[in-house]
Amino acid sequence: MTLLPAQTTKKLGLVIDLDVCVGCHACVVNCKEWNTGGYGAPLGDVDAYGDNPSGAWLNRIHTFEVTPDDAPAQIVHFPKSCLHCEDAPCVTVCPTGASYKRSEDGIVLVDESMCIGCSLCAWACPYGAREMDPVENVMKKCTLCVDRIYNDNIPEIDRTPACVRTCPANARHFGDFADPNSNVSTMTRERGGYDLMPEMGTKPVNQYLPPRKKSRPEETTEIAPAFVPKAGEGLLGWLDRALEKLG
Repeated sequence: MTLLPAQTTKKLGLVIDLDVCVGCHACVVNCKEWNTGGYGAPLGDVDAYGDNPSGAWLNRIHTFEVTPDDAPAQIVHFPKSCLHCEDAPCVTVCPTGASYKRSEDGIVLVDESMCIGCSLCAWACPYGAREMDPVENVMKKCTLCVDRIYNDNIPEIDRTPACVRTCPANARHFGDFADPNSNVSTMTRERGGYDLMPEMGTKPVNQYLPPRKKSRPEETTEIAPAFVPKAGEGLLGWLDRALEKLG
């Protein structure tokens, strides 16, 4: 059994704002692009343009219709990837030590050279956040772009996970939850951020900000147009005269 670190110096993770995510999948696509050419083996695809495509994706978007009792129905887009849990069952169940949690920043990673593809970690993960690569036959997961966030060869503004950098709605945020004054800690505290499935006891680092309830539209009276052109005036009048000349 692989052991978890007693404590981590940092708790790097994501805050995802469900109120502003538009479900555009930009984070999904950029995650695939970056991780295919970055840390570890490429994310494989099988029959990508055929009748039965399959492949490994580290980030997915699920879309739900929510119908509150006291508010109108609304669509919620729910991004999901590895949550880098403090008490990560995917790590403790790994028989080879391929799955591990870093003590310096709390990121959960997979050493692909040690992975035997047994899928025990996928079965242990309550969030379905692990993917078997159909080409490499090893387990893949979100790395928080570990090869990007510490990379001194790219501009400082880009040293953040690819999904965060590419989000057009600014729905994804990255930071250190061990720092109570960090951006992610502040947002979680002020917006009532919550764990995903806390009853599982995994203590996920990533947090979700709940969508705000939508208000019901008030009844409105029909507003008369400010200007109603008289017969023969305006664009329609000009069009009538032009058609008469053609006749």
